[in-house]
Amino acid sequence: MKAYWIALYKRIDSQENIKNYGSKVTEIIKSYGGKPLVRGGKFKTLEGETYPRTVIWEFPSHEQAMKCHDSKEYQDGWALAKDTTERNLQIIEGFSTE
Repeated sequence: MKAYWIALYKRIDSQENIKNYGSKVTEIIKSYGGKPLVRGGKFKTLEGETYPRTVIWEFPSHEQAMKCHDSKEYQDGWALAKDTTERNLQIIEGFSTE
């Protein structure tokens, strides 16, 4: 069953840090089977809080998504932005109605 990283960015204090983070981790995430679905872009908040940035990655499985997040390579990349960024990050398993 596919799984998804859903990141809702509440605060980004350094555009340079978030850009460096993105540049470093994109290939790392892809190496775990991650496929980018949403990365910023045009949006409209219809209910609830507004987040300035949303990022969604699709993974082949929950296990692969967790391995990626917990990897030293990813954590080293996240260290570039974590002190200047506040986000909610969930890893959630998909479902099928079939």
